[in-house]
Amino acid sequence: MMLNRARNVVFVSTYPPRECGLATFTQDLVNELEDIKLVNKPKVIAISNGYYQYDDRVIMEIYQYERDSYIKAAKQLNETDTELVVIEHEYGIFGGDWGDYIFDFTDNLNIPFITTLHTVLLEPSNKQKEIIKILAEKSQKVVTMANNTVKILTEVYGIDRGKIEVIPHGVPYKIVEPREKLKERYGFKGRQIISTFGLISPGKGLEYGIEAIAKVAKKHPDVLYLILGQTHPCVKKEYGESYREKLEELVRRLGVETNVCFVNKYLTKDEVIQYLQLSDIYMTPYLSREQAVSGTLAYAVGYGKVIVSTPYPYAKEMLADGRGMLAEFADSESLAKCINYILDHPEVQSEMEKKTLALGRTMTWKNVANQYARLFMKAIEEAQLKGDMLVG
Repeated sequence: MMLNRARNVVFVSTYPPRECGLATFTQDLVNELEDIKLVNKPKVIAISNGYYQYDDRVIMEIYQYERDSYIKAAKQLNETDTELVVIEHEYGIFGGDWGDYIFDFTDNLNIPFITTLHTVLLEPSNKQKEIIKILAEKSQKVVTMANNTVKILTEVYGIDRGKIEVIPHGVPYKIVEPREKLKERYGFKGRQIISTFGLISPGKGLEYGIEAIAKVAKKHPDVLYLILGQTHPCVKKEYGESYREKLEELVRRLGVETNVCFVNKYLTKDEVIQYLQLSDIYMTPYLSREQAVSGTLAYAVGYGKVIVSTPYPYAKEMLADGRGMLAEFADSESLAKCINYILDHPEVQSEMEKKTLALGRTMTWKNVANQYARLFMKAIEEAQLKGDMLVG
């Protein structure tokens, strides 16, 4: 058995140009894996909900709402030299009842696979629990991105602890201009910048962020809150721009038009990094008490931002040991108090930035990709040993 040669790995995920956090995650990871000698150029089976012009990394497509497409892709993949499949799991990207069409793929696949979980719910419905449970049973390994989810996966979903691996959400590393220089370039000179980025939806609690800024502005009139990102495509399809319009109306009602700015577009990675770099504080006023992982928060940690957040599990984990401040859920007064404290104490802000950056440096895509590559080797070896034992 040749274990020390480069391996053939295929990812099942959304992929750019589809605008989706999972697509960006997969692209970042496969790009970094390409530089690692343990893995041949990784390929992708893209989950599509429309027509996309993919790059040559995408070897086939699964059409989200067509069951036959899942079966066909698995059978075609069985005919290739693929040694491991990586399923990037999020409930909203596969067709069927809570995405159960993914079983049409796994049931027809003769290649070992691992599953990366992007959402781990503390209180799943029976169907949501069943999907993760079955995927985990069939997987060689299950990857989760936060320590806080390990207990949930073992106790709520009954997953064997030995199958679970914790690998943090990756962050792109890029040298960027100093904060004040970027502020000047963007026309924000002399402003204290608070930012939130990501696809906009009601669960983000942005109304509480805006109310908090209205309170902060009384003491710090130079404060500017940047709400970066477009409305989530699923929200837009069902409700149009009603949530954003509600937020804009709130800004007008509170009279903080000069303190809140909407940047209504899907941001490129470079734009995200630049906006983060020019921010003094990053805020996530999310309403969900279950949020086990947040890609946007991971980015903010990666760039050493002082973070003010509601206490969902991932925020508590990332902000431990003085790396930021936690506010109450759905409480603009609590958010404002945290922001004011940081703006009033620049020495505290500086100390928090150092601590956050130290953690962020461990989360670069290079480090994360190395961890995935080692896991792939382990999963392939274990599957081969299991196969040899069955044959024997």
